[in-house]
Amino acid sequence: MDIEIFPHRLLGADTTEKLLNNLENIDSIKRMVIHGQRLPPASAKHPDRRFIDVQGQEIELQVKTGRILLEIENESVIGEVRRVCEDILPFGFNVHIGTFIRYQKTVTDEIKYGKDLDNIPAEMVGLTDQNARLSERATVIKKNQ
Repeated sequence: MDIEIFPHRLLGADTTEKLLNNLENIDSIKRMVIHGQRLPPASAKHPDRRFIDVQGQEIELQVKTGRILLEIENESVIGEVRRVCEDILPFGFNVHIGTFIRYQKTVTDEIKYGKDLDNIPAEMVGLTDQNARLSERATVIKKNQ
């Protein structure tokens, strides 16, 4: 099951970092994906295109966060997600329940990746921007078990 957090404003780097770290503390969240408009290249020196720290791992923020998709294990976690969002997003947000992340490789994936399709790990399916260069695709942060 997936949920979508749709903030009423685009999030800056500091707010994105704080939100991701607080959501990371919720055990029933399996995957998180941030969506938003792509930031200019690093050479343009946009203030939000910088490295953020999520669970001790440095990640280059390449988008202005417009929504966050979460894969969750059960519905009981939704209340906890709402509480985290209420603390960090005082300007408001919506939470939608549905299917937002792909779980199977598609024909488009086969066209894009070709022979490398079999090398893409299962946890990466549905997480990558098909228009991005390979070096800008996605970062996987493993949960501490």
